[in-house]
Amino acid sequence: MKNKMVAVVRYPAGNIRSVLFALERLGVEAEWTADPQMLHAATHVIFPGVGEASTAMQHLRETGLNEVILQLQQPVLGICLGLQLFCRLSEEGNTTCLGIFPETVRRFLPEKGVKVPHMGWNTCAQTSGPLFEGLSEDNAVYFVHSYFAGIGPDTIATTHHGTPFSAALQRDNFFAVQFHPEKSGPVGQRILQNFLTL
Repeated sequence: MKNKMVAVVRYPAGNIRSVLFALERLGVEAEWTADPQMLHAATHVIFPGVGEASTAMQHLRETGLNEVILQLQQPVLGICLGLQLFCRLSEEGNTTCLGIFPETVRRFLPEKGVKVPHMGWNTCAQTSGPLFEGLSEDNAVYFVHSYFAGIGPDTIATTHHGTPFSAALQRDNFFAVQFHPEKSGPVGQRILQNFLTL
């Protein structure tokens, strides 16, 4: 992982430290930053997060980070809330998001056998693209979320929890995963490694 300059977007969202630790395990020292120049200069940008969509989007707009993210040309990876904020709209707070992906983010409906939040290990189906290079569909990854993106033209992996949803999305240089690769053991480590080789 030499010659990688990885930036992790700094904004009010949880779970940042575990992403930084996961990158350290891969031998990558990342910058946790909101500096537009550093974000543009990075070879790879990671946009993680656990939090609430409307609060996060309000901060991105107030700081201009929304425009910075949309301008990025290098590989960008959204994780969990990051994936949801890359979508068009979230039901959480009726929030207009970044619109990179056309999907609408909806809340899981609690029903028999379907707990909300969706929490735990699940496999991904219909995987495609470079993030899943070298991985099979029986590999499990770790999810914690109450909202999900539907399946659409940019879906590169699906998972089922009461309803099928996008476990991963890709459009141009923007990649996103609903699960937490930083908490998904060797499988998640391989996904991060695959991203960093793009």
